[in-house]
Amino acid sequence: MKTVTLNQGEPYMTLGQLLKWTGTIHTGGEAKFFLRNTEVYVNDEREMRRGKKLRQGDHIKIGEESEYVIRQP
Repeated sequence: MKTVTLNQGEPYMTLGQLLKWTGTIHTGGEAKFFLRNTEVYVNDEREMRRGKKLRQGDHIKIGEESEYVIRQP
């Protein structure tokens, strides 16, 4: 499991931002299509909203191979 650290002073990042940050997608416009066609789970619940707010301690699973946890700096 990989750790994603929020920017200083930011309480959350969106799922779309995480997908771009990890290189899973290249542009924000790809997020909607990607989430419709790939199973993404946030805290063991299927998530399809690119604007879903991810906060410290959230666990994200993308497909079968990628897992991330959100941390504060």
